[in-house]
Amino acid sequence: MTQTRCAALAMAADLPPRLLTPAAAARLGSVYDVDAARTIRDFSNEDDAALAAVEVLITGWGSPRIDAGVLARLPNLKGVLHAAGSVRGHLDPVVWDRGIVVTSAAQVNALPVAEYALAMILLSAKEVFRAQQLYRSGGRVDTLEEFKDAGCYGRRVGLVGASSIGRRVLELLAPFDLEIWLHDPYVSDAEADRLGVRLAGLDELLSACSVISLHAPLLDSTRHMIDARRINLIREGATLINTARGGLVDHGSLVTALASGRFRAVLDTTDPEEPLPHGSPLLHLDNVVATPHVAGALGNELFRLGDHAVDNAVRLAEGRELVGAVTSTQLQTMA
Repeated sequence: MTQTRCAALAMAADLPPRLLTPAAAARLGSVYDVDAARTIRDFSNEDDAALAAVEVLITGWGSPRIDAGVLARLPNLKGVLHAAGSVRGHLDPVVWDRGIVVTSAAQVNALPVAEYALAMILLSAKEVFRAQQLYRSGGRVDTLEEFKDAGCYGRRVGLVGASSIGRRVLELLAPFDLEIWLHDPYVSDAEADRLGVRLAGLDELLSACSVISLHAPLLDSTRHMIDARRINLIREGATLINTARGGLVDHGSLVTALASGRFRAVLDTTDPEEPLPHGSPLLHLDNVVATPHVAGALGNELFRLGDHAVDNAVRLAEGRELVGAVTSTQLQTMA
């Protein structure tokens, strides 16, 4: 039966089979007239009649920007469902002005990032990376002497930012015997009590915690929030974990501090973003674990993002409430 509703994909050409399982593509096709193998990469190359019929756009990485000019050619567009995190890069505020609903899979993508952060927090508290370095040097390691201050029991862990990822990390940390501190100027004392954390100023958190994990958005107000002065506050032997954005940290000062060996770092995001220059000290320092932005969804985890977008497309067709809606107000503080 010919579908009366029309949907289209706007994303990188190779992304659909990595986002949509055959079952998800079939489910989308059961509700919408859609070519799940074809993507829009440039709206100027698209047929006006075809665009005019589109009610739902599923967007992903590589989506062209949707502004007033594009919207004029999409008169029937009801929803933009993003199968990834932030929508800041491809949606103009005029989308909300026209009453189009917008969703993001940011909360879904928060899960693998939070899982990565959890793993790195626990391994850092156990001082596993230092243990590996010592073991590689050869000979017997006196673990009782070398790691007398290591361990997860009562370890003080500081989270910077109660974002969707930061909150998911808090949930995952709940079963462990850790002392959790949080810096977020938008979290009240009452909410901190509900989250089971101790609120702290950023300077206090950096100087008091053994493991520090960054989960703040990168905004004009947060760029280089971890500057040279604050980097100097990080205690000796601590670990700084960044799965958020590299621009939160002054990387020139960070490299200098890490080269001194005073503390360790686990960096899944850097400034500049990956790839780091081949000669970057961050790739060669023994006290740095650097990964190429793998904390977020990758491999089979991408199907979770696709399922989220398809679920919302079906919900929209059925007149049900969508999951992960993004408002124009949220756009101002979104990463």
